[in-house]
Amino acid sequence: MNKIVFITGASKGFGRLWAEALLKRGDKVAATARNIAALENLKDKYGDQILPIILDVNNRAEVFEVTQQIVKHFGRIDVLINNAGYGLFGTTEETTEQQAREQMETNFFGSLWVAQAVLPVMRKQGSGHIIQISSFLGLTTLPLLGLYNASKFAVEGLIETIGSETAHLGIKTSLIEPNGFATDWAGASAVQTTSDIEDYNPVRAAFNESGENPDTWGKPEATVKPILELIDNQNPPQRLLLGKIAYHTINEAYLKRLTDIQEWKEVSISAHGH
Repeated sequence: MNKIVFITGASKGFGRLWAEALLKRGDKVAATARNIAALENLKDKYGDQILPIILDVNNRAEVFEVTQQIVKHFGRIDVLINNAGYGLFGTTEETTEQQAREQMETNFFGSLWVAQAVLPVMRKQGSGHIIQISSFLGLTTLPLLGLYNASKFAVEGLIETIGSETAHLGIKTSLIEPNGFATDWAGASAVQTTSDIEDYNPVRAAFNESGENPDTWGKPEATVKPILELIDNQNPPQRLLLGKIAYHTINEAYLKRLTDIQEWKEVSISAHGH
């Protein structure tokens, strides 16, 4: 059965790649972005299968209006791929208030507004799948990405909670946690803080050196099959790591967390008081 999929941030990167893959196999896609000019060739090729709509996820009222427009056009929303977001690079100390607020506004609040807009639709249907693009940096951290890390940690808690609140209504949630991929996420789409404090130069140098290894960056096209498999699965996982860096990094991080938890078990239990 063909699905109706609502994708935010669909003009480039993962959003564009997955939208095209869904259209190619016969699904219908509501593709939203702040600039939909990049979707014109998909509209030419797939016609009524795709509904390109301008959307700024930071505008809550606009998010609700666009969601209703999608329902009116296609009749339902089977899958939401909440993909809009960007990276903010730089040390935490050097991040301005405006940069911090804008990062949270798009990555966290934008995701919240879209989820809130889609949930009434899915509740009425008695079915739906919310797929939230997070990051492996929603489960661990890297230096120079403090606010990005924080936004994704927040998104993780948000979507996991929605999943626990809506499971009895037939609504499923999944968090996608990619490592770095060769999209423009770290390029044109990224925002950079100032870097005037020399004390952080060693951290910046190490970070830049790690990014020079081509093996660090996954191939975006390799994510298509896993995403389609996730969408088609009747019992999708709550979390899906994408990429070998993500898998090995998170596996190691969680093993260390469990070790620390066990080592401090008696102290933790004694803190309960009875």
